[in-house]
Amino acid sequence: MERQRKIENWLGDLYPGRHFILTPASADASFRRYFRATDGAGATFVVMDAPPQREDCAPWLHVQQLFEAAGVHVPHVHAQDLAHGFLLLSDLGATTYLNAFSADNTRALYDDAIDALIRIQCASRPDELPVYDRALLKRELDLFPDWYIARHLNITLTDAQQKTLATAFDKILAVNLAEPQVYVHRDYHSRNLMVASPNPGIIDFQDAVYGPISYDLVSLFKDAYVQWPEELVLDWVVRYWQKARQAGLPVRADFGEFYRDYEWMGVQRHIKVLGIFARLWHRDGKDGYLKDMPLVMSYLRTACERYRDLGPLLKLLDELEGRQVQVGYTF
Repeated sequence: MERQRKIENWLGDLYPGRHFILTPASADASFRRYFRATDGAGATFVVMDAPPQREDCAPWLHVQQLFEAAGVHVPHVHAQDLAHGFLLLSDLGATTYLNAFSADNTRALYDDAIDALIRIQCASRPDELPVYDRALLKRELDLFPDWYIARHLNITLTDAQQKTLATAFDKILAVNLAEPQVYVHRDYHSRNLMVASPNPGIIDFQDAVYGPISYDLVSLFKDAYVQWPEELVLDWVVRYWQKARQAGLPVRADFGEFYRDYEWMGVQRHIKVLGIFARLWHRDGKDGYLKDMPLVMSYLRTACERYRDLGPLLKLLDELEGRQVQVGYTF
């Protein structure tokens, strides 16, 4: 309540004579909160509340400037008070892609998301964002043994299992790091894309990096919160690849090679996400993501079944889940 009163006072100083009513807009997996500020005439803003001792607004502001300059629809910054961790933003509405999907609009929504992603990628320049390098990718992978295996499953890996996991991680990273690099939103999915005009509105981009070109496509189409038939996803990935080539982006000339990159990038992301969801529960007490773990594991297992080099990882997943170990793994 104290921070809410500070926000109200800040708005009063910015707009003397206008009275704003604050209502919760959303919260995310960090310590940021969002309020919708509505005045008597119905005008609305969104206030980001990011306590400075917990959150740094600077990365968010830097990415906002880069993405806005790229011509995509991100919240516009109307005012800022970094000392207190307040940002006054344009309101992109309350309808996420996840809440809006219907039989009639899915194709159009994803077409818009593909076009916006390509605009972001075409604006990419090195040295603007942190590099999604081996150390960072590996640190994300390590969330899986630390939080998913050890804490969530309460399993201690044998020496042989640790070696299997380390070898798999090395193979995954080798494929990921061989990809061309662009700006990466890092959470480009149905909860962070808003139905807006122009569409989509893009939020939650503060962790953006410079990294593998297929990463955001994985976030978009191997979404932890919604699953689509594989033939439909394949069509969307082909559409992205064709548009990306036309835009001059450095995607692989051979679609099969590009799709392999996409699949292996998904393996990295889903290993990470399982670790993050486990950490959100066991460290932060946030259980809302537990229900999404089975879909993420399904994506991971499906990719491991397709590639011989991921066979040992699939066998390890079977062991961790108590499944009957198959005869004739393809490795």
